[in-house]
Order: sequence, then structure tokens, then C-alpha cells
Amino acid sequence: MRQNGQTRVKSALFTAAAAAAIAVMASGCEGKPASTGGTGAGPAGTEASGPATAGQAREDGSGNAPVVPELIEQNAADYTREIVASGLNVPWELVFAPDGRLFFTERPGQLRMIRDGKLQEKPLLQLQDPFISSGEGGLLGLALDPGFAANSYLYVYHTYAREGETKNRVLRLKLQGDQALVDRVLLDGIPGAENHNGGRIKFGPDGMLYVTTGEKYDPPLAQDKNSLGGKIFRIRPDGSIPEDNPFPGSPVYSWGHRNAQGLAWDPQSGSLLSSEHGQSAHDELNVIVPGGNYGWPLIEGDETGSPKAAGALIPPLLHSGKDTWAPSGMTFIRQGPWQGRLAVAGLRGTKLLLFTLEPDRTLAPGAGASAVPVYKLTKAEAAFAGTFGRLRSVTEGPDGSLYLLTNNRDGRGQPAGDDDKIIRLKPKRSGVE
Repeated sequence: MRQNGQTRVKSALFTAAAAAAIAVMASGCEGKPASTGGTGAGPAGTEASGPATAGQAREDGSGNAPVVPELIEQNAADYTREIVASGLNVPWELVFAPDGRLFFTERPGQLRMIRDGKLQEKPLLQLQDPFISSGEGGLLGLALDPGFAANSYLYVYHTYAREGETKNRVLRLKLQGDQALVDRVLLDGIPGAENHNGGRIKFGPDGMLYVTTGEKYDPPLAQDKNSLGGKIFRIRPDGSIPEDNPFPGSPVYSWGHRNAQGLAWDPQSGSLLSSEHGQSAHDELNVIVPGGNYGWPLIEGDETGSPKAAGALIPPLLHSGKDTWAPSGMTFIRQGPWQGRLAVAGLRGTKLLLFTLEPDRTLAPGAGASAVPVYKLTKAEAAFAGTFGRLRSVTEGPDGSLYLLTNNRDGRGQPAGDDDKIIRLKPKRSGVE
């Protein structure tokens, strides 16, 4: 419940769906995968057969049959490149203000601004204790209030320490001049660790704030609706819980996630999609529905069900198979040469993934958690493979330019002297300056 602007879960509201102890000690998002023992079209751990770019409905019509796409090279010849800012320290998220300013987070705790094309030396905010930056934790997600022009609100997701434990929380900030002040804590006590902190926050078309969280390397948390770990949340801008959330009194919108790091809404259908790190391989792109259970740690990859599950489990729309993308921030491109594609930044994959998806309007989804919008994957491309190194996020600017954030200083990359960077891709034929 909400207390002093904070949202908490009342455990009495749910029947716990905690999974039995599962021996899936993963070695990290970019380590060696382990089998989960689910069931699917073939034995656990096998890959989908058939054309990799022919996404289709499952045989029972209840959702998408997972595919492993075959990526083709995209040379990005219709874009020019320029460096917007360099020498950065693990930039994590970037947003645009209506007046043209750019705000972005750096994982060690700085909220920074670019004004009139120039990076401002002094941060808008430097987080202090109890903030911590360790492993994958730190200052992560950033969102701009839909009413920012009138209220000057920004939202951030960050890691902190409490009584020897690592946690995450969501803050609302108030921008006053060139300084951001903490207005209130919206959501706290989110499980945290060195890795698997989730951290993406975005406003949806409904005006609600959506938040991804990780399971901090404790997989059963994802199957426990009473835990804040391994979930996607939906809250109001003041931290209160919408009455139409799938679980009354809870911020939980979907569950069974390992480490979701990307959120994007399809402008055609309005559907929410999310990227998620698998166990090294089997990185996922999921179509999110309210109340949906996405199966971790009971299923992964092509697996669609488990005898340990209390209800329906939703498999991904597509996954990386035996390859590793480590997908993070993503966006549907609304204008320019790549209009209509879903762009997904790849960390270990060191590439920009581009998926062309078509909503299948010929199929009527079923009821409840099985009402998953069906898509056809018509093209899967990879741009800039190895060119910029690790990519944390991709954002589309108001003029159709795409902005990439590199993360070569995050402890897993090979930084060049001017890393990290914000890179702008300008459409050649749009007249963008």
C-alpha cells in the first residue's frame, strides 16, 4: 500500500505462486545457459524448426509460437552518424524535453543534460547515500512526465543499500532551473543485487508509468506475485496503484521475468513489447499482457509449459536461440528510412537489432492470460555489428534521428579513449539538420 508516497504490496492479497526450488544457478546474462526443463514442441533446450522469419500463432491459437530469427545485415546507408557527446560514464537512458533539451542518466549516479547541442558540465543531480553503483546496479532508467512542460517532473530508477541489503527504487524528481530535486519515493524495496536489477521505466499511452525489475539471481522470486522481483509494474505518476491493474492493490502488471530491460508500445496495435535477458542465450522479445506469466524460471526459449506451473505460461514472440544478444532499451521507429521497425539495442551482441513485425488481425485471441496479440515476423536485421561496441539503449528523437548509447565502460566492454558515447543517426533524405 502507499505510505508517504511509497507503494508496497500487501501479501495478504495473493495466493503465493512461488515455484519449487529450481536448480538453475545461472552464471549471468552473458554466461553459460542452463536448461529449465519445460515442455514445448521438442525436448527442452531444442530450437524452433522451420523458417526463422515466419512468426505465427501457436496451434491452439492462444498466442505466438516462438521463432529464432535469422539476422540479415543492414548497412544503414540511409543514415549519417555524428557524436553528440563522448567521454561519458555508462549512459543508461536518454529522454527528450519539449524544448529540445536532452536528459540522460549515467550509471554511477549522475543525471545530466545536453542543451543547444552542448553537454552541460555540471550534473542536474548527483545521487548520494544510500545510493550505490555496483555491478549492473546504479542510476538506471529515466522517464519524462507526459506533462513535463507544466510540472517539470522526471522519474528515475536506482539501486541503494538498506541494512546491508541491495534494493532498487523509483523516484520522482522536480526540475528547478539546472537542478533536479527529489520530490518523492514512488516505489521502493525492489529486490536488487550485483546483477539482474531490471531498471527500465517508461510512460505508456495510457499515462501510466511502467517499470521492469529483475530477480536478483533468485529465480523463484519471478514466480512469486508477492515479491517485487522479476516483474513489470504499472503505477500512476504519483505512485498510487491503478484500479484496473490485474491484481488488486498491487503494482504487478506481468510476472515470471528474469531481467527485462526494454519496453516499447507498437504504434499500430498499441501492444506492449519487452526485451529480456536469457541465461546467456535464449534472450527474448515478449508481447506483454496484463496478468501474464512469462514463465521464468519454469520455461525458456521454445518451451511453452511446465508441470510445475499453476496456470498458463506465455512463451516469447522470438528469442536468440543459442546466440546471445543481451537486449536492452528499444523503440518502435515512427519515421524515417526504418519507419515501422522495432529497434533493440544489444549489449553482448554489440549490434542494433531491427525487427519488422506485423500484427495478425485474422486471429481472435482467447481470454485471460492467453489473450496474447499475435505477430508475424517478416524481417530480422542487424546493424552496426561490432561498430560501436556494447549498446545499452536506442531512442528516437522528435525529428526522426536515432540516438544510441554505448556502454563500453560498464565492466564488460573494451572502451576506446572517448567512450562512452551518445551517437546520433540522422536520416539522409529527411532534411534533418
